[in-house]
Amino acid sequence: MLTEERKTIYLCLAHMSEEGYEQKYVKEAFDTNWVVPMGPNVNAFEQNLADFANANSDGSKLDRKVVCLSAGTAALHLALIACGVQHDHEVCVQSFTFCASSHPITYLGAKPVFIDSERDTWNMDPELLEKAILDRKEKTGEYPKAIIPVALYGMPYDCERIMAIANKYGIPVIEDAAEGMGSRFNGQVLGTFGRFGVLSFNGNKMITTSGGGALICQKKEDANNVMWHATQARDAYPYYQHTEIGYNYRMSNVCAGIGRGQMTVLDAHIAHHKHVQSLYEDLLKDVPEVHIHKQPADPRYDANFWLCAATLDADVKIKGQENAYKEVIQTAVGGAAGVIKAVDNAVTDCQPNENVEALRVFMLGKKVECRPVWKPMHKQPIYADAVAYTNGVSEEIFKVGFCLPAGPYVSDDDVRYIVDCIREAIVK
Repeated sequence: MLTEERKTIYLCLAHMSEEGYEQKYVKEAFDTNWVVPMGPNVNAFEQNLADFANANSDGSKLDRKVVCLSAGTAALHLALIACGVQHDHEVCVQSFTFCASSHPITYLGAKPVFIDSERDTWNMDPELLEKAILDRKEKTGEYPKAIIPVALYGMPYDCERIMAIANKYGIPVIEDAAEGMGSRFNGQVLGTFGRFGVLSFNGNKMITTSGGGALICQKKEDANNVMWHATQARDAYPYYQHTEIGYNYRMSNVCAGIGRGQMTVLDAHIAHHKHVQSLYEDLLKDVPEVHIHKQPADPRYDANFWLCAATLDADVKIKGQENAYKEVIQTAVGGAAGVIKAVDNAVTDCQPNENVEALRVFMLGKKVECRPVWKPMHKQPIYADAVAYTNGVSEEIFKVGFCLPAGPYVSDDDVRYIVDCIREAIVK
């Protein structure tokens, strides 16, 4: 059973290493007065990440460089700059994702071109991607400046086909592996296929530095360029001179100390998430109304299962369904933090089915977070005028999909309790 002290299960809360390495490295930062966006912990964490990313399952090694930054969003922003993305340029990006995958494109005054998903992985559809590239070339006279596939909920995208298409047209790939740290495709870590790979260490990711992110770079010169832009883009003079706009995006030495400790439990976290996924699959196999999202049978796919996702049949009735979307939400829902904008209507023109919303509310009453999947970016009001190449897959999944707790604090008994709650919620 879930204890009262736990309240709602946080989706993927990373815990500290048993040895307390995080405290050790943070203490070192304070003891040596390295409480700044640079220092020994940052350098060591970057090396830890590079060692992990460069190790293929077959024992071979890559030679990627890693730059630690203040957020995964910052990493994506700087990767776009390094790819030469500027005002009015177009960038192909997966639509079925969190907003941080597309917002940095708009930071630069560029234009996202949203690409829908394939059904098996829920990630970028390679056929739609190529169609979009050719269509944009015909309509604008130029190819898109970059491609951003996303490892949705830790599921690998089809790296082989997407990279083949990108190489065919000479378009750099920025892999958004924020949710996919430790996921692999054909034995290779996600984030190491493209010119750049984005990692996130937000509080709900596979490991955390409380916040923060990193950028995996294929080339040393790219890593140096990113580092320069991340530290206000100073030119080599004894005074401050700037020939480009820079940013204050470097990770702090304190946060990096936490990251160094977290690296010691990364493999254990990945193994735990895979175990929880397997347990959900087993316990839900005799609940025909619920379909757990599984990775393709293709052995090249090796997901970290950052979150366990599922779909609910549209005709299933859930307890309390008659009350779904009847009241306007007044506060942040679930793990969402900060201030939300007040609305005066409980519904939108694109939302989860009433039974999925009823399941969320029912599970919340049981102290379990059961969140909707990401709303496709091409259906977000802020992107109403954006170009999108769609096949209906992401919109369909958004209506029926939901996410289940999977983090290190989720025990086998918790999973059993969660599945029992789902059974209880279904009206027979």
